[in-house]
Amino acid sequence: MKNILSSKIWLLLPLLLLGTIGCKKLVSLLNFKINDSTNFTIPATGPLVNTALVLPGIAVSSNSSSTYAGNNTTADYVQDVTLDQLTLTTTDPSTQTFDFLKSISLYIATDAAGTNKTLLASLSPVPTGQTTISLTPSGNKLDLYLRSGNYTLFTTAELAKSLPQDTKVRADSRFNVKANVK
Repeated sequence: MKNILSSKIWLLLPLLLLGTIGCKKLVSLLNFKINDSTNFTIPATGPLVNTALVLPGIAVSSNSSSTYAGNNTTADYVQDVTLDQLTLTTTDPSTQTFDFLKSISLYIATDAAGTNKTLLASLSPVPTGQTTISLTPSGNKLDLYLRSGNYTLFTTAELAKSLPQDTKVRADSRFNVKANVK
C-alpha cells in the first residue's frame, strides 16, 4: 500500500512542477516594462538665479500600445502603472552639465493643457558636474496617463545659475506595468 501511494506521489510531482512553472510564466506575462524617450529644449535664461523656470508641455507619443500588444494585452486590461526610472541627459551642447539647476520636477498629464497633471519624478538638490541625472519617481499611480498612448510632460525647475545657451535634453523613462492577459 505504501508503494502504491509513493508511486502516485511521484506521478503527481511532475504535474505540480509544471503547474508552478506555468503560473510563473503567466505572472511574467502580467508584469512588464514600457520604455519611452523624448527630447526637449531648456531655453537660455540670461542672468536669472534662484528663479523658477516653467517649461511648456512636451507631447510624448508612448510606445505603450505596441508594448501592450507584445504582451498579449490592451490598455483596457492595465491595472497598475508606476514610474520605475526617469533619467535626463544633456545632448546639446554635449559638454553641458546640469549645474544650472538647483531642483527639477517633471509632471505628467493626459492633455496639453495639463488639466490633470500629477508629479512624475523630481530631484533636489541636483548634483553638480553631471550630464545625466536620475530623478526620484513620485510613486503615483499612472494608469490613466499610459492608457491612451500619448501624454504630456511638464517641467518646473529652480535655477542655481544662469544658462547662457539653449540646452537640449533627452528624457528616458521606464514604467512598470501590471495587466491582465486579454
